[in-house]
Amino acid sequence: MCYLHWSWAQIPPGSLILLRESFILNDQNYDKRAENLSKEFANAPIADDMTNTKSVVVVDHIHKEYGTTIAVDDVPFSIAEGEIFGIIGPNWAGKTTTVECISGRRVLGSGPITVFGLSPQNDRKELSKYIGVELHESSLPPRIKIQDVLGLFASFYSNPVDPDYLLESLGISEKRNTVFKQLSGGQKQRLSIALALVGAPKIAVLDGLATGLDPDAQRETWELIENVRDRGVTVILVTHYMDEAERLCDRVALITRGRVVALDTPAALAAQYGGGTLEDAFVKLTHETITENEVGSQ
Repeated sequence: MCYLHWSWAQIPPGSLILLRESFILNDQNYDKRAENLSKEFANAPIADDMTNTKSVVVVDHIHKEYGTTIAVDDVPFSIAEGEIFGIIGPNWAGKTTTVECISGRRVLGSGPITVFGLSPQNDRKELSKYIGVELHESSLPPRIKIQDVLGLFASFYSNPVDPDYLLESLGISEKRNTVFKQLSGGQKQRLSIALALVGAPKIAVLDGLATGLDPDAQRETWELIENVRDRGVTVILVTHYMDEAERLCDRVALITRGRVVALDTPAALAAQYGGGTLEDAFVKLTHETITENEVGSQ
């Protein structure tokens, strides 16, 4: 799995940042409302809504705690092969913890997860052949060249994608000899995607894909993800950008306070809960407004 877990001897301390979600639960009325909204999902059968496709990921009422804090509370959903599945929600909702459990980076408290019939906890080595992960937040040594880091990642896999092909298809081949610190935000995001895809995964987990990008860079990145899906990769996308979810995602799960409170297509959620947009539905369901300070943080 592409976790930026390479030879630590080559990485200066602090060059890789993994943000563990914290959870602030201090609004009892909010918790009660989220609990009521999630009841239909807590007792619902797990089934994908994509006609004539099979589920490649099944999350079966999982539960995860950090000490006495409940991070993920009875979350159920499934993801169909070839789907772009979005996970949205307010800060500290449990989104990153959920995808970390799917990819095997977190040990579950209870409730099974299967990915291509494998357990992320018990079959992690085998599962690493199928999943590529773009971390929620990460950085690389500032003077490492693109071609070197991509070649290093490729060496971890028995049948990697040709790094030159990835550089070309992602539009950064002319930057192959450029060091990381000299890349623009959009180029760094493209490199992150390349690192997640170099192992030829069947599932790409992208957490915070377009965070911090300007509008032009965001749209370029969205086009890349659409191309990735067109190549047959199933995508799990964690995002705070409602326009990103509306454009890219076949279905969206809204998680708040560790619970799924809504799951449907972006258009259906907007029609059912909002005033015409997914952001309207988000605000109505969470009682929170997405602000500039919130976007990009979890």
